Amino acid sequence: MQIHRNYPLRAHNTFGFDVKALYYAAPSCLEALGELLAHPSYNAVPRLVMGGGSNLLFRKDFPGLVIHLQLRECAKIAEDETTVTLRAGAGVVWDDFVAHCVAHRWGGVENLSGIPGTVGASPVQNIGAYGVEVETAIKQVEALRIDDGQPVVFTHEACRFGYRDSVFKQAWKNKAVITHVVFELSKSPALVTHYGSMGEALEAFPGAGIEQVRQVILHTRRQKLPDPADLGNAGSFFKNPTLPKAQADELRAAYPQLPTYPVDDQLTKIPAAWLIEQCGWKGKRAGQVGVHTTQALVLVNYGGGTGNDVLQLAHAIQQSVRDKFNIQLDTEINIV
Repeated sequence: MQIHRNYPLRAHNTFGFDVKALYYAAPSCLEALGELLAHPSYNAVPRLVMGGGSNLLFRKDFPGLVIHLQLRECAKIAEDETTVTLRAGAGVVWDDFVAHCVAHRWGGVENLSGIPGTVGASPVQNIGAYGVEVETAIKQVEALRIDDGQPVVFTHEACRFGYRDSVFKQAWKNKAVITHVVFELSKSPALVTHYGSMGEALEAFPGAGIEQVRQVILHTRRQKLPDPADLGNAGSFFKNPTLPKAQADELRAAYPQLPTYPVDDQLTKIPAAWLIEQCGWKGKRAGQVGVHTTQALVLVNYGGGTGNDVLQLAHAIQQSVRDKFNIQLDTEINIV
């Protein structure tokens, strides 16, 4: 396995920032990864595990070792009358995995179609879209400890999944390299179609199944979100805030058109995109970066922008939302 020095990362982050890694390695097997973690030359420098680079914002060159896993196997490891269990390598492209499941009519991840990135990154962020989060399909996560290269297995409960959150962003941040994710999928999936206009869109497909759900979601994403190959971005930059129901009711009284989504009897979710748009940021440009013209949650790099440029814009948006609505927007992406 070759270890590169001063390696360009422009092609490895979807914002397209022109940054470098002091060291870069792309292990394609567990043995190579273990050797890399045990190598004394890199113990004194920070290490960053990278998937598709679709949820990263680099502020500057990375002064350490970037580990870009290439574990790309996917195998069925168990099956019964109702479920199928798959073990997928961290380097598998996420949407390729979804397409594989849908082609075999194994349900549970079809609503997550079109999300960029890799399988290994999916539990870190607990990726979610269109009413589904990946935790509903994850049975366990396999990893190697960064400090000694020893294997560790996280049960579903041990992953401590939350809204765009997991133990891998908290107690185990920078302490483990996810190598495989084990998914349990349904042979008779119940469609989740309540989100947005999905139900209406699926009316054009009588007897719709997970194949049609995937088609609708891919079409919707293409219409709403910019392709990073054409315009640098990392998808949704901010999380949708969750408020106490009483606070959400007060906001709804002041702004009758405010969309709200009950989480439970106590909490209500508010679309961050709506808040940002009401503050006048949608389509606004600041030098070489800006807010996308059709989706206010997406910050974009028009070319030549930097991570600090995007962060400066993000902070201005957060301040506007605080001033107008008394709501703090939290970032969804990982800032390096």
